Amino acid sequence: MSYKEQKYLQRPRHHTSLKKPLCVVLTVSVISMLLVCTHLFPRHGKSSSCHGLSSSRGCENAISALLPAHIRKLTIKEIAARAVVRDILRTPSLVTQNSKIAFLFLTHATLPFEELWDEFFKGHEGKFSIYIYTFKERPVHISPHFYDREIHSDKVTWGRTSMVDAEKRLLVNALEDPENQHFVLLSESCIPLHTFDYTYRYLLYSNVSFIESFVDPGPHGTGRHMEHMLPEITKEDFRKGAQWFTMKRQHAVIVMADSLYHSKFSKYCGPGLEANKSCTADEHYLPTFFSKVDPMGISNWSVTYVDWSKRRRHPKTYRAHEISLEFMNSVSSEEMSVHVTSLGESCIGPAHGTGLNGLVICLQGNFILMLSTHWSTSSQTTQAQLSEIGFLSCKSLT
Repeated sequence: MSYKEQKYLQRPRHHTSLKKPLCVVLTVSVISMLLVCTHLFPRHGKSSSCHGLSSSRGCENAISALLPAHIRKLTIKEIAARAVVRDILRTPSLVTQNSKIAFLFLTHATLPFEELWDEFFKGHEGKFSIYIYTFKERPVHISPHFYDREIHSDKVTWGRTSMVDAEKRLLVNALEDPENQHFVLLSESCIPLHTFDYTYRYLLYSNVSFIESFVDPGPHGTGRHMEHMLPEITKEDFRKGAQWFTMKRQHAVIVMADSLYHSKFSKYCGPGLEANKSCTADEHYLPTFFSKVDPMGISNWSVTYVDWSKRRRHPKTYRAHEISLEFMNSVSSEEMSVHVTSLGESCIGPAHGTGLNGLVICLQGNFILMLSTHWSTSSQTTQAQLSEIGFLSCKSLT
């Protein structure tokens, strides 16, 4: 071997000195990524998204859950759900002279304002249907409109998806009648604020469903989101709204067709299911569901007036002395959509569709009998004034 060849072989190979540090850097990076993944998504039993360092598939799913839907790869169930919703929404809405509104009463027992509703419905037979879900006692009816309108009922637990299931059972019974084109959920404490004709036209000829849906950044809003709802429902997707809705037939069919999002709420939304969170299914399922599948098809506000300004577990109960002509007038002519969050903030809108107008008020609580007694003894002048502005007279109540 010549001197030049020996000198060439003895030259330092600078690229080999980088090989070892490069391997170390790559190894550390991979381990760090896995450790971060394990930290962010700790194991919570068999349903965990990432099972430590041994499951790259689990970590892939967990990381995917952090990405918004337009970036991450949709699950096969999400793709199927979108296809079903898209096809249902393409079905034209057929409003004919035979179209009806289905009134869905979700009640504990007796309907204390049944006589008032009887006056509301009188003379409009053939334009409405009534369905009653009672989860305590079978009510005794005094109005022929309500006779034999009960459907099969199961036990309902506050805060659980059994409340949503009761709503769905009302919907599915009402959907069996093809002439029912709009669906109104009510409780025993709700009363109408306008005439039947006004309510009929307002709902049937609206291009949206009246479902309240807004972002509540507080502990009783997005703070109730469960990590197990990922990836289909992220914290940013989570919405809140009052239970009471009115919806078009297409939307009622979509609710009945949904299994993906309902199953998430059924498994992971309820009092005390995760840490100190108390997720209330009837306040979050429909607002979140429609915000994801058809956000422009809902109003984001409700035509049922319920006062949550006290930020308590249940809405305000109205006492007899609080009900006046001025109050009823103000409720039925609201011009803003006000949402009260669990942080005490009041957000306005946005609202889609026709202008705000309260059609129903839910009075709530234990003062219903007191209220009806107060109204039955009120002056004839007040009754006449109520009738003039389109409210129903309560003089028949005892």
